Order: sequence, then structure tokens, then C-alpha cells
Amino acid sequence: MKPNAELQHPGLRADVVLYSLLHSYVLGHDAMKRMQSSNILVSGLRGLGVEIAKNVILGGVKSVTLHDQGQAEWRDLSSQFYLREEDLGMNRAEVSRIRLAELNSYVPVVAYTGVLIDDYLTQFQVVVLTNSSLEEQQRVGDFCHSNGIKLVIADTRGLFGQLFCDFGEEMLVIDTNGEQPLSAMISMITKDASGVVTCLDEARHGFESGDFVTFTEVQGMTELNGCQPVEIKTLGPYTFSICDTTGFSDYVRGGIVSQVKMPQKVVFKPLTVSMAEPEFVMTDFAKFERPGQLHLGFQALHSYQRKHNRLPKPWCQADGEELVSLAKEVNSGQTGSAKVDELDDKLIKKLAFVSAGDLAPLNAFIGGLAAQEVLKACTGKFMPIMQWLYFDALECLSEEEGGAMLTEEDCAPRNSRYDGQIAVFGSQLQEELAKQRYFLVGAGAIGCELLKNFAMIGLASGEGEVIVTDMDTIEKSNLNRQFLFRPWDVTKMKSETAAAAVKQMNPSIRITGHQNRVGPDTERVYDDDFFESLHGVANALDNVDARMYMDRRCVYYRKPLLESGTLGTKGNVQVVIPFLTESYSSSQDPPEKSIPICTLKNFPNAIEHTLQWARDEFEGLFKQPSENAMQYLTDAKFLERTLKLPGAQPLEVLEAVYKSLVTDCPHSWADCVTWARHHWQCQYSNNICQLLHNFPPEQLTSSGAPFWSGPKRCPHPLEFSTSNVSPLPPVPVSPPCLRPCLPPCPRVSFRVSPPPCARVSFRHLHMDYVMSGANLFAQSYGMQGSTDRVGVAKILDSLSVPTFVPRSGVKIHVSDQELQSANANVDDNRLEELKALLPGPEASSHFKLTAIDFEKDDDSNFHMDFIVAASNLRAENYHIPPADRHKSKLIAGKIIPAIATTTSAVVGLVCLELIKIVQGHKKVESFKNGFMNLALPFFTFSEPISAPSHKYYEIDWSLWDRFEVKGLQANGEEMTLRQFLDYFKNEHQLEITMLSQGVSMLYSFFMPAAKLKERLMTEIVTKVSKKKLGKHVKALVFELCCNDLTDEDVEVPYVRYTIR
Repeated sequence: MKPNAELQHPGLRADVVLYSLLHSYVLGHDAMKRMQSSNILVSGLRGLGVEIAKNVILGGVKSVTLHDQGQAEWRDLSSQFYLREEDLGMNRAEVSRIRLAELNSYVPVVAYTGVLIDDYLTQFQVVVLTNSSLEEQQRVGDFCHSNGIKLVIADTRGLFGQLFCDFGEEMLVIDTNGEQPLSAMISMITKDASGVVTCLDEARHGFESGDFVTFTEVQGMTELNGCQPVEIKTLGPYTFSICDTTGFSDYVRGGIVSQVKMPQKVVFKPLTVSMAEPEFVMTDFAKFERPGQLHLGFQALHSYQRKHNRLPKPWCQADGEELVSLAKEVNSGQTGSAKVDELDDKLIKKLAFVSAGDLAPLNAFIGGLAAQEVLKACTGKFMPIMQWLYFDALECLSEEEGGAMLTEEDCAPRNSRYDGQIAVFGSQLQEELAKQRYFLVGAGAIGCELLKNFAMIGLASGEGEVIVTDMDTIEKSNLNRQFLFRPWDVTKMKSETAAAAVKQMNPSIRITGHQNRVGPDTERVYDDDFFESLHGVANALDNVDARMYMDRRCVYYRKPLLESGTLGTKGNVQVVIPFLTESYSSSQDPPEKSIPICTLKNFPNAIEHTLQWARDEFEGLFKQPSENAMQYLTDAKFLERTLKLPGAQPLEVLEAVYKSLVTDCPHSWADCVTWARHHWQCQYSNNICQLLHNFPPEQLTSSGAPFWSGPKRCPHPLEFSTSNVSPLPPVPVSPPCLRPCLPPCPRVSFRVSPPPCARVSFRHLHMDYVMSGANLFAQSYGMQGSTDRVGVAKILDSLSVPTFVPRSGVKIHVSDQELQSANANVDDNRLEELKALLPGPEASSHFKLTAIDFEKDDDSNFHMDFIVAASNLRAENYHIPPADRHKSKLIAGKIIPAIATTTSAVVGLVCLELIKIVQGHKKVESFKNGFMNLALPFFTFSEPISAPSHKYYEIDWSLWDRFEVKGLQANGEEMTLRQFLDYFKNEHQLEITMLSQGVSMLYSFFMPAAKLKERLMTEIVTKVSKKKLGKHVKALVFELCCNDLTDEDVEVPYVRYTIR
């Protein structure tokens, strides 16, 4: 495979990084490198073991060994997605190896069916035990702890899960939370025994007491620059204190304070010790006592298995009573903190009743968590689970307390692939699952996991159907987490490929793949008949607009919606139930903070600013001009529309068209190089010179403060060179006098790493810019480009670039407010001149301009080459530390970091909610919205928020309610507007003052009375909206403004007006 220049990082295999690109955005280069030296053993290849192995292999470790001495059984098929019915009786590890190995060709996968003797364990850095006896756990645990091998024990029993971690006597966690280090700009530092640092009040600093920080660019108190990390104490949202600064120079101005991630040592107890003195990570704070109870319950299960050589029978009362007795014996034998005052007999009985079960959703959740712990053990990235985690989903059982107790007969094995699920829920739920008709929107990472779980639980395996739609094709970067796809699937449609893959897992699932985008344009496909036939919808989307659209559709058609999302190690689940909960759109995240225009144009102070500027450059050079020029040539009304644009836009657009078609139009490759060189000069030298002419470095504001201070960084122009290397100044080293004042980091030695500007090599940025810019410019004109740098250098050496002289009278806006209040003066004479100079439509045959859409993932198309060069050159202008290609792609490409472990865990929770919906749960407290951050680790669950209630007269209503009005009357004629208004006045005592449909106003109270009587409702809609009603439209939605009998405004539901 050809090496990929994507990430120039020593020791990291570039091909692997391409495969695991989004994992690397979550974990970082160094962590990925450490993973590639880790050999992992996964013991137990039932549903939980295969889930862990899948996620670890996708993560990109050195090797994975699968261990299992057991043969595939019917109950394994409930959740072991790489076993088929024809594999029954065969060794689980050997059968699974072939299919697991396909997930990541860079990770060798081998099967081992022997005994786990001590010598065999020594070759592994991490050992994972699932489906193992307590005796084996203790033996392997003691050996691993004393030999520096990290251990993860995971187990699921029906609706219960257990996880244990032992990463040795001393583990160094490099990054405890995975968040980007914070930074803030400084406005003042005092000279005190505890110096007080005040940050600019543009934004809160975000630091916490106990954080460590370092400083750069401080003027005056230069002793702080490049200092070793110093611990802080927060005093307020904009202030914090540091060390003794009384011996330092006086602070003058400026400076940036940056958070430093400090390594943290964590100590683990071996399994035998931790069993007696357990520490728990809470998964649900509403079940605070439960971990201690389940800690004893799982030990009692081991005792039961040892005694009977089997688990308790599903829903067997006698076995349940015996497990309670065994749990009491375990509790009475405890001498440490594991002992509880009173055993929860009901809970232990339920553990007995369902322990023989094997549920795919629970395995997905616990398996995702366990795999993340493996990655933590390999990398030292993120805080491990300390040391026990217990989870249960008992809310999935019947809401009838005691009234709907399942029987042994209901849950007895049937030699069915669903035996593991029937053991928990009985056969009736299985029949209901088979009838379900579900719409899955999206077949990406979450979509793939959902489909796998749907297949395992038997959703739509009978009369039902799963319809999955996704308009995207498979890309190589998808393979690291969209696990249904293989390298040979690249370029195929996601939905069809995913549907075929899960049919292999469960041939009974009825599934259809579509390639449609959901939205108003596809409402002819996903119409009333389609939605009314559904039992529910599951979103697997990556943008808020599509989520809100689907949410509106589900509210309108009153269908349950399963909503989820991930961002790196963070994940959330929301369940929307008709007439019970609020909808997804009921609460929204705050909008993303946008970068002010003037900051982008003239005053950047962070690499994010220069990257956004570079993206805007790309659009403004290689997309918009070509689009406008071709529209001018091919659309007769383009000029007319352009001249109607507000402000200076007409002049700007026509100037750009004139440049594209006349002044800048290239005729040769040399012309493209010349254009790129002149544009470089304009952006990185001339414009900066003009800015400094308007605002010299010594400029003061009206208040006497330096203009170039705070967020405004004083730039410098660049000088072009074909042989340039673009270094930034070395990191200033603090003088010795500071060292005694700073406390050392407790327990660990720490060496300050230089910031990115000191250790990232950015060679030949000038030539990179010209090469990429010239090639993109050539592409936009349909011309052949070149990668001959020597030839380009010769062209550049022969060019003469005019000397720039700054102009007086040029207005540069300092703030967006100033920009908005400025009056745009339009030069009418120039407009007329341009209209005369522009070529006529007959010239269209001479031009073949192509608008270039930005594509970040193709390293041969010059797109990211241009972005990286353009951004880092501007960063050099403003003394901003640059970003490597990896970080640039993350920010400029607006990539959402993704990792298989989080996706797996989130989807497990989603499918637990699905089971509740199918069972017909009606109580809001039965459902769980969830949020997790696997990096911390942190989990929180809450019952969904009830739908907000409104009232008019004595009638309560929520977002799920509406007025149902039949447009066709008994005589077969449709309502007129007058009849519609009268209907509400007579039937609901409401006087309609305003009526609208979408953005169209249909009626207001001041309309002439004559118009009310004669016009049919559908005629009004068609006339006002200027759109014909499609034959697929069965009903219209009207919004009302109403007065009650007292003439007061009242808020009322919308109207569903049925016309067919």
C-alpha cells in the first residue's frame, strides 16, 4: 500500500492512521502509536466477547487473540452476530476469527482454544475475561497484577452487567478527560504572594482550581513565559491566582495562559482485594444502593454455577430463592466494605430469573465500555473505571408489578436463535418484535450498530420490515467504525450494503435499503401512507436540521422516535414517546459561536480563525466565481437578479464575474502559476502592509491603550521565496529565578513539551500555496495542472511582482458593529462599465468553468494542500502557532470525532428503549434518557421530560394534540373558508383571527367578508402558496391565532385538515 502523507508522525503507520482516522481524532497520535504495540487477549466469544473484540480490532491494536473452549449453542445466536446457524457445535473462537479479521486488515487476529496457563498470558499487554468462572478470574487476576498485565473482566447476565478493571499497582494516565487544553488572553497580572491573573472579559477562562497552566507572550513580567506548569486557584470566571510574583518584573500587557494536561498516577487493587473492598462507578444515581447489592449477587451466581454446573433457570421461583440464600451466605462472609446491612431479596431474585438470558443490547453497552477500558489500558489516555461498574435495565421488564410474572414455560429454550432473549422476556415479546415496521434514517456508524442489534433481537423478522435510507456511498475512512462495511464495499451505497450485511447475521430480518435524503423533497416517497404504516422511527443522523425534520414528522404522525448521537467519547440517548414525553425539538443546544467577520478578515488570534479564513478563501476563489460566471453566461436573468441585490453586492458579484471571464482568465499553466503567485502577494504581504499603514504597530486607541493588544495581534508581512522554510520563533525559556517559586507536580516528573509551533515542521509553505492554488485554478477552468515544482519555481523566478504602496483613505472596519453600520457606496458608473465590458452570452462556448466543491478526504486533489498552506501562512503573518494537516483537516473539514466504543454503548441503550416501546410501556418513569462520557468515565440517566401542558378553557393539550377537521363534508363538497371559521366558533367557541399554512398567510380578521364565503380551503392554499397540492397529500396543517369568548388571545393546537 502506498504510504499516506496524511499524518507525518514518527513511528505511526500512515496506512493504519488513514484507516483509523476518526479514532486518531479522539485518541491522538501518541495514543494510537501506543495501541499499535499492544497485544490483546479476549477470552470468551459469546455475544459480549465478540462485541469487545470487534471494538478493539476497529481501534487498531497490534494484535487480538480470541480464546474460547466452548462450542456455539442456540442461545449464543441471540447476540453473537458472527455466528450462523450452520456454526452450531463449532468452536466459537475459530468460527468468529475469520469474520472478525475482516474488520481491520492491519490487526492480526488469531484463535486459541487451549487452557489459559500463566506462560501463555505473558505475551499480552491486556487480558479481557468474559464468560469465565470466579476461580479463573481470581487466578488470572493475581497473575496479571503481579506481572504487569492489565486486566478487564466483563460479564452480562440478562438485564444485568458487570465490569472490573485492574491496570496494576501504578498506572500513569496521560490525559484524564480528553478535552482540548483551554487557553485565555490576559489583561492583567498583579505582583503578590499569590499573583492574580485577570483574563479578558470576552469569554470565561473555564479553568478550575487545581489546574496547571503556563504562559506565553507576556510583556513585562517575562519570567512567566515558558514557565513550568504552575497550579492555579480560581477566584472567579475571569480571574485566578498563581505563585508568588513579588520578585518578578512589572506586568506591562498581553500574554496567553494555556492549560497543561498533567499526568496522573492511579493505583489499582488486585481482584481478590477489590472484591472485599470495592470502589464503584455509578451508572444511575437513582439506583445508588444497587452496585453493592449486585456485587454480592454476581458472586452468588458464581456460587450457584459452581454448585449446579448451570445458571438458574429462567423465571424459576425455586432457583430464585436459592440464589437469595447463596447471596446471604456471601454477604455474611464479607469482612470489608462489600458487606451490606440488608440484602435486596427482590433484586437478587430478578437477577436469578434473567441470568440465563443473553441480550444483544446489553452486550453492546457493556461491550462498548469494556473495549474503551482496553484502549485506556493500552494508551494511558482517559481515566479508567475505578474499579467496578454495575448496570441493570430492569425497566425493560413488564410495568405490572407482580401481575405479569413470566413462567418457566414462557421462557424455556426452544432451540431458537432468540433463546437468549426469550429467557428474559418470554415468547410473546419475540412475536411482537417480528411484526414491527421501523424506519431507520442513516446507515453510518450509529445506523450500522442499530441494524446489527435489530437483526439480533429479531426486529422485523416476521411480518414486519426495516426500511433504512442513506444517500451516501462508503468511503475508506468509514471502515473504522461503520463495521458492516469492508474494503471491497468502498464506493457502494451504504444502505444497500448494510442491509445485505445484516441479512447474513439473521436471514429472517426483512429489510429494504433506500438512497433518499429525508426532507420536503421526498415527502412523495415518505408520505402519509408510509408513516402511518410504521411502528416507530430510529434516527442515525449527523446533523441537527435532519433530526428536527424527522422529529416534526414523528410528532405529526404520532410515532415513537429513538434519537441518539456521539461525539468522541461522549454519547447521548433520547426517547420520544407520543403523548408522554417532549419531542427532540422541545429543547435545543445553544447555537455554535460564530467567528466575527472582522476577526476573520483582519484580526485573527487563533488557528481556528485562520483555518476558517482559508475555507472562505477556497470557496471565494474556486467555487463561487465559477458558479457566478457560468450562471451569467447561461442564465438570461442572472444579471437582472444580481442588480437587485442589496448594498454593494451587485458590484462585488459583477467584478468577480469580470475577473473570471476577462482579467484573470488563464490561457496556459504559466498563467495559473502567475495568478497564484500574485494572489499570494496580495494576501500575505500587500493586505498586511495596508493594515499596518492604517493601524501602525504603535497605534493607540482613543482611550490611550495600545491598539494592537488583547485579542488583536500585530501582524507582519511575509516575503515570498521559492525555497522558504516557515519556522516560527523558538519558545522563550524562562529565567532561572522563576524555578524555585513554582511547586513541582506531585508524584510525577514533568518535562514541558514545546507548543506545536516549535515541533511541527512546515516546509516550503510558499511553494505549497502556489502549487495547490495554481492547480485548483487550472481545474476550475478545465485545464491540465502540474506537480513539477522545479518547473513552477522557474516560472516564479521569471516573474516580476510590482512593489506595493499602501493607499490612503482605505477604510478597514475594526468591529462587526462598525461594519454593519457602514453605508455601502455603490459606484453606478463602474456598474455600467462592467455591464459593457462583460462578454455576451454567445461567449459561453469559449468557457468551461467548473465550481470546485471542497473535499477533505482526497489527498490528491490539492484541497487540503491549499487549506493547510493558506491557513498556516496567515498564522505566520499573525504569529499564531500553526496546525499540522491532521488538525487542519479536523477543524476545516468540520469532522465530528467518532470512535466505535461509544457508538456501540449508545446503541445498546437505544435498543433497550426500543424493547420497552415494543412491550407497550406507558409510564414515563419506565423510559431512560442517557448521557455518557467514557473518558471520565461518567454516566447519567433520567426519565424523559414530560410533554409541556397547555390549556384553553378547561381543555389541556400538548404538542401531541391537534384539531382534526374533515375538509370534505357529508354532501361531498369541501369547506369554504367561512364554513371553516364557523366550525371553530360553533364547535370550540374559538374565533380565528389569523390562519396560516407553513409560511403562507391564508386569512386575517381584516379580510373582506365577501372573500370568506366563496373560496374553498384548498383553493386558498394553492393560490397563496403558488404551489399545487400533490396527489400524495392527504391532509394540510394549519396554524391558528384565536380569541376565546372573552376576546382574549389563547394558545391552541394546530389543525390537521383532511382533504382525502
